[in-house]
Formats: sequence, C-alpha cells, structure tokens
Amino acid sequence: MRWTCRLLLFTLLAMVASPLLAAEPSGACGAPAYRQFDFFAGDWDTYDAQAPDKIVARNTVKVILDGCVVHEDYRQNDGLHGESYSLYDAARKVWHQSWVTNRGDLLLLDGGMQGDRMVFKGVERKVGKPDVLVRAAWHRQGDGVRETAERSVDGGKTWKTAFDILFKPHG
Repeated sequence: MRWTCRLLLFTLLAMVASPLLAAEPSGACGAPAYRQFDFFAGDWDTYDAQAPDKIVARNTVKVILDGCVVHEDYRQNDGLHGESYSLYDAARKVWHQSWVTNRGDLLLLDGGMQGDRMVFKGVERKVGKPDVLVRAAWHRQGDGVRETAERSVDGGKTWKTAFDILFKPHG
C-alpha cells in the first residue's frame, strides 16, 4: 500500500513538473528573446476579421528545431498554401521571417516585438510590378491571435490594409 501511494505521488509530481520542464528550452535558443513569438504556436482555424464566422484557412504553427524556429503551415480554402519560418537572429538582434507559397511567392521580413505585438516589415517584390513595402503585426486576442498586414506603394507615406485575420483554436 505504501509503495502504491509513493508511486501515485511520484506520478502526480511528474505530471505537474513535466509541462514546466518542457517549457524551458535549452541550448542555442534558450534565451528569452527566442520565446517572444511562441504565442503564435497552435492549431488554428483562420477567419477574416470582417466575417468572423466563416473559416477561410487552416493554420498550424509549431515551434521546431529545438525551440529555435516558429514554423507556420497555412492552407487557405482557395488553394493558396504558404509556409513561414521565423526565428530570432541573435547576430543582428532582430526577428526574421521567410514566407513562401505554392504560387512562387517569396517574402523576406525583419522585425521584433513592439509592445505586445510582433511586427515584421519588408519589401514585396514581384516580376513586372513595382516593389511594395509591407508590414504585418501579430498579437494575442482572447484565446487566439490576430494578424494585420498593410501595404504601402509610396515608400511608407501611406498604408492600406491588405488583410486582417483572426486565428482561433481549431475545433
């Protein structure tokens, strides 16, 4: 009986401690800066903020490569499939994101935390079109995440919303 109680106590302690231990990355990406974008990790249903009841995409975001990279797998209902890889670049002291799609798009962004938002900026380059400045910001909203993106065709003097989406827990 005593052995059974000790085993039960040990099991309960391990269950309580395990999440805490798992949340403590070690090694090359153990510094707090690497955890700043972890709030985006999750299994998400994606909604246009203007139509918050209609799912437009499924988005799976995981922290991979020993806690060094935030990987996004975005699958829009119209067939667009994009993936992003975001990481804290300690050498430059900035966050970097590379976004690629099944439509041949590549977008390279840099940024970091601004208050409670992760903000990335970059230049969108497309063959036969003028370069466009883009910026995107993610922040927690309730039990989900909101992302807004803006574009500027006049070098940043004015900005126009490109999209405003909500990520809510899947299911």
